[in-house]
Amino acid sequence: MKEKYELLCSLKVIEVEIAELARYAKEFDGCYDLLKSKLDDLCTFITSKENDQKWDQWGAIEEVQVLSHQLRETSVNALCEVEKYQSNRAQQVGLPVGQYLSSLAKTVRDEYNNFGIHSNSNVLFIGSGAFPTTALTIAKETGAAVICLDIDQEAIALSREVARASGLEEKISFFHGDIHAHHSFEGITHVFIASLVKDKHEVIEVLKEKVWEGTKVIVRFGNGLKSIFNYPIDNIITGNWVQTYIHTENSDRIYETLVLEKKTQVIS
Repeated sequence: MKEKYELLCSLKVIEVEIAELARYAKEFDGCYDLLKSKLDDLCTFITSKENDQKWDQWGAIEEVQVLSHQLRETSVNALCEVEKYQSNRAQQVGLPVGQYLSSLAKTVRDEYNNFGIHSNSNVLFIGSGAFPTTALTIAKETGAAVICLDIDQEAIALSREVARASGLEEKISFFHGDIHAHHSFEGITHVFIASLVKDKHEVIEVLKEKVWEGTKVIVRFGNGLKSIFNYPIDNIITGNWVQTYIHTENSDRIYETLVLEKKTQVIS
């Protein structure tokens, strides 16, 4: 029982700290560094084997579920605000370095190598955010063309400025709207769905009708303990997909990955 209350207290304390720092940051910019540090602490928390064992034992109870859902909404909103702050500061202080962003960049490198992304690839990133680390990393290091799509118009405007400051404005294009608004999938070789996209199943259903055979749909998500900083995939994905879960020995990875590919239609 001790581990149960340790988990409950940890979730509550982290949520309160992130919520308060996000509020303070709106009053004083210097608090964004403190907020980034606290989000880094959350990354460490969700990749801890000890915490994962506590979640396996107590994560299904209602008290833990309520607190974890609240923490996820608080941390997701805080991260969006931090990314906007980073974008506004990008030209003055350069690209930010923090555990979340550096861990994400390392993971992106693994992904573009494993998924065959190269200079002739065309990548669509759904839910790219205000500081599109994935898009920047792929465009810079592979030369692939990248399309960023986000429902937050401010995030799109800020990320466009980051791309310009990075000298990548010719490789990355930006569009405001949801997946329904993006009509042309001809030539798209890879689609990323961000871990912070909430309605993953809805997006996947739309993509099922839009993507071409051979296109890889890379879904980032977090189940279990990682669901307190990522939106999960709770239900079985149905439809004409070949599904591959990516298993990794990298224990500090902050989200999980599922790759979907349309099954080839056999005409008899």
